[in-house]
Amino acid sequence: MLSIAGSDSGGGAGIQADLKTFSALGVFGMTAITAVTIQNTLGVSGYEALPPQVVADQIRAVVTDIGVDAAKTGMLASAEIVEAVAEAVAETAIPNLVVDPVSVSKHGHRLLDEDAVGALRNRILPLARLVTPNLPEAAVLAGFDVTERDLMQDAAETIQAMGPNAVLVKGGHLLGATGADDLFFDGDRMVWVAGERIETPNTHGTGCTLSSAIAAHLARGAELLEAVREGKAFVTEAIRAALPLGGGIGPVDQLWGIKT
Repeated sequence: MLSIAGSDSGGGAGIQADLKTFSALGVFGMTAITAVTIQNTLGVSGYEALPPQVVADQIRAVVTDIGVDAAKTGMLASAEIVEAVAEAVAETAIPNLVVDPVSVSKHGHRLLDEDAVGALRNRILPLARLVTPNLPEAAVLAGFDVTERDLMQDAAETIQAMGPNAVLVKGGHLLGATGADDLFFDGDRMVWVAGERIETPNTHGTGCTLSSAIAAHLARGAELLEAVREGKAFVTEAIRAALPLGGGIGPVDQLWGIKT
């Protein structure tokens, strides 16, 4: 498994969350770090993006030696990094790419330059086996507000037409919902994946954990919708076991299944 994402100094999201998820699900994790963030549970105070060539060379280094059964992208930071990642992924024919189109942190801090959205749509999405936007991210990609279940369907169809094999529009931000249902669409199947809404302020890393868990199940050979269901079940338990660390939004616990 390869995570192409940013480093979270607080350990709750990004590369750190991905590696914990991979280990919990029995796959070997590797990384191509795109940016180093300065953050804790209170928010992101800054980040430094790595040179695009360095990001791309990390991808090539692990693919050409160790091999990659599945990969995920998280924070890509800039249009130049998006382009470099797309070129390296296409060149090395990485299978089972899960794209978490990270654009804004839990605290509202922008993690993707505005001029990178077009590159993400045009260069990364067509390479994806699955893209996993939450409602704000789905709105950015689709070009219209996504605030209701019907609009989630419209967004899924719009984003899937951009080239990914499938889309999972995550419904956790849906106001007034009693559950946390996500919508899966692969061009043929439009399936609601039901989820339990767990009341907790500690949800840092949920998107990273879900996309990593889905990719891990794909690496292990699961069919796509089954991988989505398994990933959903995994992140639900990680949220249930969330850790009340720091003075802000604490992290979910990817290691909930490991008993001490």
